[in-house]
This record gives sequence, structure tokens and C-alpha cells, in this order.
Amino acid sequence: MSEKPREYDREYTTRTGTTIRRRLGYSHNHGKVKRFVVQLEYLHEGDWTPVVRYDHDPESDHGHDVTDEGLHIDVYRDGEKYRQEYVAPPMPASVALDFAEDHLAENTQRFTRRFEEWHEIRKQ
Repeated sequence: MSEKPREYDREYTTRTGTTIRRRLGYSHNHGKVKRFVVQLEYLHEGDWTPVVRYDHDPESDHGHDVTDEGLHIDVYRDGEKYRQEYVAPPMPASVALDFAEDHLAENTQRFTRRFEEWHEIRKQ
């Protein structure tokens, strides 16, 4: 399975520093969010590597349904999914998308520090 999000109706990437970026992708139908990904990525050893990912894709074999399971994050270490962390109870996908963006914004520094510690990245 590719760690990069598949194509969405809308996709945005925002750099928040030289080594950090946030990626957002979502698809909708008649204004209703059908699937999304919100991901923090770190430029590590020349590649953009996932740090954490929030997602909703109930039609995918590997996707999650936030309306049934609630919102969680996949945490990555050494380029592979390390664990899942529960974030919020079940909610509509559009609410979960906003919640995921807010949660990531509030926790970007913490997630980044943990990633740098795990990968022994020293900042000058």
C-alpha cells in the first residue's frame, strides 16, 4: 500500500518550515465530505516521510470510517505505521475533517519533536 494519499477532488500542501509540511486531500459529493486525509510529513533523508495521518475512506479496504470508528491518527516511525492513537468519538466526516486539521495544528510541534527524537535528527 502506498503511503501517499490517492487522488482527491481537492488537494493542498502547506510547508510550515524547511523540513515540515501538511498535506490535505478530500473528496466530496454535493458538498458532503466522502473521504479525506490530513497528514504531517517530514523531509527526511531526501524524501517526504509521513509523521502522522488522519483519514476517512469507508470504501477502501484499508480506510477508516470516522462516522463509525471515530477519529484516530496513524503514527509513523521508521517509514512504517507504528501505532494508532484515538482522538475523538464518531462524528460526521465534515466535522472530523475540521477536527483533524485543528488537532494537527495544535500538535504539530509535539509530533515533530517526537519524530526527530525517534530518528535522532539534530537541529542546528
